[in-house]
Amino acid sequence: MHLLLKLCKTRTLSDVMRELKSVSSLRIRKSVSAFAWQDGYGAISVSPLAIHAVTQYIAHQEEHHLRKTFDEEYVEILNRAGVTYDPRYVLD
Repeated sequence: MHLLLKLCKTRTLSDVMRELKSVSSLRIRKSVSAFAWQDGYGAISVSPLAIHAVTQYIAHQEEHHLRKTFDEEYVEILNRAGVTYDPRYVLD
């Protein structure tokens, strides 16, 4: 799942993700009892100038994943953004 979030100064990303996962899990489990989020999450900040491009990317993510797996695309995004990561842990 890809999300574009704008965080206010008083909220941390970890707090927002914990709340988002908690609330959405409760709702999803009403339909899919075996649902569970993965333990972690990935986050990359984007420039306000890139918001339109990111919005378009998210709108068409299903098409993207027909050509590349999520894992392939995620590693590509990390590399393009210059994010240093340990391959042993990035896709747990």
